[in-house]
Amino acid sequence: MGRFIDATARIDDHSRAVTRPLTVVQLLPALDAGGVERSTLEIAAALLDAGHRAIVVSAGGRLLPALQAIGAEHIALPIGRKSPFTLRHIPTLRALFRETDADIVHARSRLPAWLAVAALRGMDARPHFVTTMHGLNSPGRYSGVMLRGERTICVSETVRDYALRHYPQTDPARLVVIPRGVDPQAFHHDAATHMDVGSADRRMERLRPPDVAWRTEFLAAHPQLDGGRLLLMPARGTRLKGHPHALRLLATLRADGVDARLLFAGVVQQGREKYVRELRAQGDALGLHDVVAYTPPLTQMRAVYSMSELVLQLSDQPESFGRTVLEALCSGRAVLGWDHGGVGESLGELFPAGAVPLGDADALATRAKSLLDAPRPTIRLPDRYTLARMQSDTLSVYASLVAGNA
Repeated sequence: MGRFIDATARIDDHSRAVTRPLTVVQLLPALDAGGVERSTLEIAAALLDAGHRAIVVSAGGRLLPALQAIGAEHIALPIGRKSPFTLRHIPTLRALFRETDADIVHARSRLPAWLAVAALRGMDARPHFVTTMHGLNSPGRYSGVMLRGERTICVSETVRDYALRHYPQTDPARLVVIPRGVDPQAFHHDAATHMDVGSADRRMERLRPPDVAWRTEFLAAHPQLDGGRLLLMPARGTRLKGHPHALRLLATLRADGVDARLLFAGVVQQGREKYVRELRAQGDALGLHDVVAYTPPLTQMRAVYSMSELVLQLSDQPESFGRTVLEALCSGRAVLGWDHGGVGESLGELFPAGAVPLGDADALATRAKSLLDAPRPTIRLPDRYTLARMQSDTLSVYASLVAGNA
């Protein structure tokens, strides 16, 4: 495993000199399900709690009500649409940065980042520009815009190493590793409360864990999950996530006499209907039609983890970070995943027993049976992987840039 670079070691001491409220504008395509969107809400919550102004520009989406509920401002603008017409939003963004007297513009995706670069180019007094590399995008000039920030936040050592390998001209001092964080108490199996979208901030809505009635209702809606040993795969409905590996694993376990069931949480999404039909057909061909459930993204994830016995992370493409690995381990659930990318990085540090060589189906099945028979893991999450640390380190990046120019 690569070395961990503490974000705070890169923060200038001048950050303590910033005492005035800051205005931070975050840019992303939309506010649907995903780690980018969750991070956006979590940083908006931290900004507001610290007395700053939080503005988000996106096309909106499922998490927009949650953003508005915490008091953040939202500007509806389709800045993620890959069309020449999207360029017309450049003057709108420039006007927004001027009118709000923005201190920081934080781009979280490639096309919004290109629009921000163009908008900032036409300004005399420019806000500071920050980017976050949330993924391992194919290298090239288009993706390289994510390294044009005065600071580029990398969500893992895997991302930092990837950036330096594919963009060797990058100044390493501009890269700051800030892992995505989770609130350990939000997912702990003994927690009295948990919070929607994973935020530990007091501005995020607190929800009570579902009671027996909720579990009964969920299983009534998905009776194929009742009575067996539940495998959970929380992943979006995209081919890169490796859902077929989970289906083949389930078939192997059941052939070996394990009464396993499988929940694909988050796979049902608008525009992904064809993919889900293909998965259902694959499952039916393996004789799994009555032991697999397919659902949209679920907000009650602490409860879903608590119902599961084994959590799967089987993306064919290396992930930039393994947030669901951390959530599951905090919930006292074993995680089984391919040993590559950010998932391999997280498992290697926190739960080595769950890491399996990429594509080794036999090893996957053998390890799954072993983990199902083993005691549940007890993991104390290192501070650097907590949500509070992620929030404070990100705000320190903002403050250091502003203080350094004061």
